[in-house]
Amino acid sequence: MKVPAFPVYLFDVDGVLLDSATDICGAVQAVLEQYRFPKVTNTYLKNWIGHHLEDLFRGLKPEIDAAQVEAMVTGYRAIYHARGHANTSVFPGVAEALAGLGGRKSTATTKGTPTTRYILERFGLLQYFDHVQGTDGFPAKPNPDVLLKSIELFGVRPEDCLMVGDSVADMAAGRAAGVKTCAVRYGYGNHDRMAEHEPDFWIDDLRELVAAP
Repeated sequence: MKVPAFPVYLFDVDGVLLDSATDICGAVQAVLEQYRFPKVTNTYLKNWIGHHLEDLFRGLKPEIDAAQVEAMVTGYRAIYHARGHANTSVFPGVAEALAGLGGRKSTATTKGTPTTRYILERFGLLQYFDHVQGTDGFPAKPNPDVLLKSIELFGVRPEDCLMVGDSVADMAAGRAAGVKTCAVRYGYGNHDRMAEHEPDFWIDDLRELVAAP
């Protein structure tokens, strides 16, 4: 089904705009090794991209306390930043799609806003966004808060917005916020689990969002 034009687009970042799994998984693996957690594969970790790290760490070792979880998240952020995004790249067609797409654009990512803004600028994508919204001290996806922040700022109705994501958390957050949802097949999420949330649209390339002339 062709995706119609929307007044507002809300984009997840990792797995939708940026192919960042190598840097994210590498930083997580370093933290898990430091705290002597059970070994996991990068394939497993990819399915957690877009969820909060607290949920990942508690899922792997439920008995850990809040202080250790906080320390692990802090450690991850330091390692992730130190990697310098050396193995991250923009997915093919993303810049072209964002440049050609009408409507206003914002992000809806589990990353904090300052980090998101920095990364978008580093990879030449910041210029295409009217607003950058990360998860800043409020519940992460699948809760809808990060979407609702942009909806409120733009002063639009939820049904005027399209959430574009690659994970179960993205689809669930979109449904909870009352927006239309678009699932990308090229990202990191489990397609079968995403389908359970009945996305309104599926795409294989971000350029499919741009209306044909």
